[in-house]
Amino acid sequence: MAALVGALAVTLALMVWGASGASAGGPTSVLVTSPASGEATARYHSDKEYRELERLLGPANSGTPDKPPEADLTRARQINVTWLAHDISPWRLDRVFPVHGSGPPTVWIHTAANMPDSTNGYWHRAEHASQLRALLIDLGVMGEISGEGYQGIFPAPWQSQTPAETPPDETTTTVRVGVAEATDDTDWWWALPGAAAGAVLALALRPLAPRLPWGRPRRERGPRQELRDL
Repeated sequence: MAALVGALAVTLALMVWGASGASAGGPTSVLVTSPASGEATARYHSDKEYRELERLLGPANSGTPDKPPEADLTRARQINVTWLAHDISPWRLDRVFPVHGSGPPTVWIHTAANMPDSTNGYWHRAEHASQLRALLIDLGVMGEISGEGYQGIFPAPWQSQTPAETPPDETTTTVRVGVAEATDDTDWWWALPGAAAGAVLALALRPLAPRLPWGRPRRERGPRQELRDL
């Protein structure tokens, strides 16, 4: 039994150590939508476009909290890029604004990477704007603006502040508790290696338990009773 439990613990430890980001609860898919044209598409983490989009959008926590003054978005459309964990839980939102004009290609990005706890994020300019626009065209979300669409939800001023500057909200706190409870249910299997290791330790110490003095009163040396002749 001890050998069986030990083998199980080693197997589970190797599975957790060698698990990929997707199987361990990391990002698995991305949803790209264009509110103005009513177009939408999605890619899985194993797709080439998924990794290319992630690279062109840049790191999550870079840029400035406030919209730069030079970011003129009057001639820009909005593209929403929502990153999902387990295909259902959004954890990052990139609002992409390709600017239309005769000048050099320009794309501004507002990234919020602490969802669903907060939609606060950072503004930055895409380093490879031409490649990013070409990828969005290939994904099919840069079509003609439709009369049935809408302009999108622009980042509010308070969403451009750092999380520490955002005043607490009781409603938001309640939602966070509910999300945390749902997340704990999905990651219960992470406790299996610890439970298996505890079982192995218990089986190993069981033969030694009778010899240990823990919790037992010390026995006095010598006879405990004495016979006397009356």
